[in-house]
Parts: sequence; structure tokens; C-alpha cells
Amino acid sequence: MKVAEKITEQASIYEDLETMSTNEILSNINKEDQKVAKAVQNVIPQIEQFVEKAIPGFLKGGRLFYIGAGTSGRLGILDASEIPPTYGMAADRVIGLIAGGDKAIRKAVEFAEDSLNQAAEDLEPYQLNENDTLLGIASSGTTPYVLGGIAYAKEKKVITGGLTNNPGSPLALAADIPIEVVVGPEFVTGSTRMKSGTSQKLVLNMISTALMIRIGRVKGNKMINMQLSNKKLINRGIRQLMEELEISEKEATSLLEQYGSVKEALENRS
Repeated sequence: MKVAEKITEQASIYEDLETMSTNEILSNINKEDQKVAKAVQNVIPQIEQFVEKAIPGFLKGGRLFYIGAGTSGRLGILDASEIPPTYGMAADRVIGLIAGGDKAIRKAVEFAEDSLNQAAEDLEPYQLNENDTLLGIASSGTTPYVLGGIAYAKEKKVITGGLTNNPGSPLALAADIPIEVVVGPEFVTGSTRMKSGTSQKLVLNMISTALMIRIGRVKGNKMINMQLSNKKLINRGIRQLMEELEISEKEATSLLEQYGSVKEALENRS
């Protein structure tokens, strides 16, 4: 059995931060950030496994859940919230839950992450089933809220992943697919919103983007299912139609107005 290493709590390799100039602070933070992409690269096989496991159930109407506390929970909610406008998916297909509920998105809720039972209560209304997939996110890998959610999901025959920055953590051991991104000690000791949070954001981007591409929500390299909710996106849709169909801006605009989406316009014009 792997022994948990609390790397996220180890002392920074930098001393006397308060004596550094602004340039030194920024340069050293940047130096640490450059380690993150390599750490994520090291776990691509595990990320791939999680995405591949999620695809069949998602195609049958299953959902992808992210659960976490604090920064980890907020990052999950951020990624989930981007899926409907970017890929035209219903808001109930990729769902982010945070310990302490919606009010914890903006303001820390004391002790919310310490309950082993709260995640189950938060998940219960969704009636999890075997087509769903759940990713628990916790830098420490010890957050009770996340561990409780993993346990509940497994009871429901849901595939689980554990995204953590400590190897051999309870989360990594509990999840079906552990994704252990070892970024090393933080620039400010224990400040896991920094490298750890950055690594989580990268992994979540990879998971949701790969999933959306694999289920057909992208054509070529274009977001053909995006919601046309503002002028920027409407103009992007017009450009996509112009490029794909080799037509004028006027004709592309007319098609988009007629069909309401790039995908529908492409399918009906082809």
C-alpha cells in the first residue's frame, strides 16, 4: 500500500519571501508554475483512462460530476459552467458541487469540507446511476467531503476519479482512477490555490474538452455547438460558416439566422 506524502504541506523551497523585490516574487512564482505542465504530462495516461471510462455512459445520457471544497470545488464549478455555452450541452450534463453549497463559491464556509456525509446529501437529489462519472478534487487528497462523495458514488456503481496533488492519499486510494499530479511544495507554503490549483484547472480543461470532442461536439477544430449568446459568438459562428462552406458573410449570416446554430446550418446546407 502506498504511503501518503503530504507534499502540498511541505515548506516552500524559497526563504524570506517578504525580503524579495516584486520582480523576484513574480519571477520565482513563474519559475514554479513552469513545473506544473510537466507534472500534468506525467498523468496523461490516468486522465485518458478517466475520459475513456466516461464516454460510453455519457453517450447514454449519463453525467459528469465534479465535487470539491474551496479552490478545488470552485474550479470544478467553473469548468462545468463553461460547457453549456461552449458546447451547447444542457446544464445538467456536467455538474460541479462544492462543500458549503453555492454561497461557498464566493466566500469560504467554515468547516463545510469536514463532513463525510454532506456530499452524499448534495448528490442524492441527482439520483446517480451507472452511466454517470464522478471526479473528486482535493489537493490534499484527505478532504472528508470529497471522500464521502467518492464512497457514495461507488455505492451507486458510478465510475470515480480522484484528482489530487499528494501521491498515495486517501482520495487516490479510494477512487477507481487516481490522478495524482505532483507539483511539489507551493511558493507560499501550503497555498494550494497556486500550483496545485493551476494543475487542477489544466486537468479539468483536458477532461471536459476531450470528452466533448470525443462525443462529437466539435467539427474540425470548431465549436459548432456553441450557444450564440452574444455578438462575439455570433460573429464567430458566421466566420465558421464562411470558412467551412466557402460562402460570403451575407450568406453565412442568413444561414445562422435561419437555423440558429452553426451545426444546424452546416447539416442543412451540406
